[in-house]
Amino acid sequence: MSEYRPPSAARVVVGVSGSLGSLTALGRAAYEARRRGAELWPVLAWEPPGGDQAARRFPASAAMVEEWERLARERLVGALREVFGGTDTGLPGQALVARGAPGWALVQIADRKDDILVVGAGRRGRLHRALSPSVGRYCLAHATCPVLAVPPSPLQAALAAVHRRNTWRLRLDTGDLQKEFETVPPDA
Repeated sequence: MSEYRPPSAARVVVGVSGSLGSLTALGRAAYEARRRGAELWPVLAWEPPGGDQAARRFPASAAMVEEWERLARERLVGALREVFGGTDTGLPGQALVARGAPGWALVQIADRKDDILVVGAGRRGRLHRALSPSVGRYCLAHATCPVLAVPPSPLQAALAAVHRRNTWRLRLDTGDLQKEFETVPPDA
């Protein structure tokens, strides 16, 4: 990342997890930061497995907290490299690793009226929504600044279809795949 500036400039805060949807959101957040002349703040939020209560209850897992935080930092650096080719985004701002539930941490960091919070809005089925709370929905409900929910890249759906076909060992028709990629806009 570029050098740290005092927190007076407008910020584009973006949730990053390393998933394809979060990488798409990170790219869109960089675009928005450039367009607005704002700082880019990529944030990876993490929690100990089982949550903070479990980490407090079991002292052996408390010793692992440093390792989990190191792994979170590595995941954030990996996401920055994936999108920007390195850790320097070419924009002012600061990359953060925050301990806490992702939605809560993002809302706490994007706490200024001139901030913009960018989150990925992946396609989720009913079962997935029931078992795993949505970070995007939490941010939309609790943020005090504007929230930009970025839909997944159309390539993500094509990749998921190829993965399903491979899982079921079905024949892959590359002609259909080529048509799918031709319909994707060049900026996706």
